Amino acid sequence: MNNKNPVLHLQGIERHFGTGDTRLSVLKGADLTINRGEIVALVGPSGAGKSTLLHIAGLLEKPDAGEINIVGEACSRLNDDKRTEIRRKHLGFVYQYHHLLPEFSALENIVIPQIVAGLGKTVAKERASQLLDMLGLSPRADHRPAKLSGGEQQRVAIGRALANAPALLLADEPTGNLDPDTAGDVFNMLLNLTRKAGLTALIATHNPELAAKMDRTIRMEDGHLVEV
Repeated sequence: MNNKNPVLHLQGIERHFGTGDTRLSVLKGADLTINRGEIVALVGPSGAGKSTLLHIAGLLEKPDAGEINIVGEACSRLNDDKRTEIRRKHLGFVYQYHHLLPEFSALENIVIPQIVAGLGKTVAKERASQLLDMLGLSPRADHRPAKLSGGEQQRVAIGRALANAPALLLADEPTGNLDPDTAGDVFNMLLNLTRKAGLTALIATHNPELAAKMDRTIRMEDGHLVEV
């Protein structure tokens, strides 16, 4: 782990919604540093701002104040095209709902982001096949999402997020829509693949048992981030 070169560094992040008497301050100067290879749990009650923080860290939403640094690059003032480029190059996302493309197979759902990133189709298909094998889904490679179970769909979503070997994986309640047994299996798979690849991850969860499996836990409290 390289403490001098954090993969993600957030400093003084503020995010407000509304104006005047109706203004809601969700983030009030949040600070966070995640070093290479760390897997960090983000916990806190519903409405505390976990998703907002992940959106800001993932350059999907702009903060009202503060600095965002991803793999050494200052991102707070970048234009939309540059933000998109950094997301494509350095970031992977897993959401509570899988958001797979319904008209494409499991394999194709993992191939497409690689092609968008500039990889050749043959190499992309080989990489997608390897990921499906690691996820235990090789027999389901040609199935469209409607023919997959909820757990299988989320495993494909994990494969898609890891397809371009991102420097930082951001996951928002990645097993929140699954039953407890399936959630545990899918989460362990996510954790094992992330560790095996040496990736850095920030994972929001309500589940204390899942949080305990990660390297450390950060709690959202009144718009700030507190080490647990």
